[in-house]
Amino acid sequence: MEPEFWLARWEAGQTGFHREEVNPLLVAHWDALGVPEGGAVFVPLCGKSRDMAWLAGRGHPVVGVELSPVAVRDFFAEHGLEPAVRRGRAHERHAAGGVTLLLGDYFALEPGDLGPVAAVYDRAALVALPAALRPRYVAHLARLAPRARILLVTMEYPEGEMEGPPFSVPPAEVERLYGRHWHVRPLATVDALAESPNLRERGLTALAEHVLALEPRERD
Repeated sequence: MEPEFWLARWEAGQTGFHREEVNPLLVAHWDALGVPEGGAVFVPLCGKSRDMAWLAGRGHPVVGVELSPVAVRDFFAEHGLEPAVRRGRAHERHAAGGVTLLLGDYFALEPGDLGPVAAVYDRAALVALPAALRPRYVAHLARLAPRARILLVTMEYPEGEMEGPPFSVPPAEVERLYGRHWHVRPLATVDALAESPNLRERGLTALAEHVLALEPRERD
């Protein structure tokens, strides 16, 4: 999963992973996370997700990181916003409407680039990564936001039916990946196959979406 893969998909408009509406699982389960009022939310590999505008509308400063300039441009344009742009340490910062998007590599982020983070929202980041890269992704997240609560949405489908992305990440793998730093609490599992015609066309016969709340463990 080289950066060029995602850049090319955004350039070609091959963004079937993007939802045109706010994710109903976010709306239904966000309050269960207990994020403090005004707490900042980090959205890794954010694309142009409308979920960020929803979170900002709830009073949360939102910081996303995204590799594609197309996604960053489109997010603000689609919400009628003209962002202020400035060059940061390793990312270009675009900010407007309570949302700051850092254009650049997730793995180049340092904690100071984000500031204090109360929560992380991940609907499409973990499942976008192949198995070999997921431990590195989670280890880096533990550096960036060690005290943050996480609302995580993953998907699970029969092995071998489809080549990702998105990849199948069952709850047991979430526990293996995050369990050292976070307590993992399942919130819901929903049948998502009927609402995913593009994935059915790729061969899936079953698809579940898992919603999990992750609470930080005490650390030395």
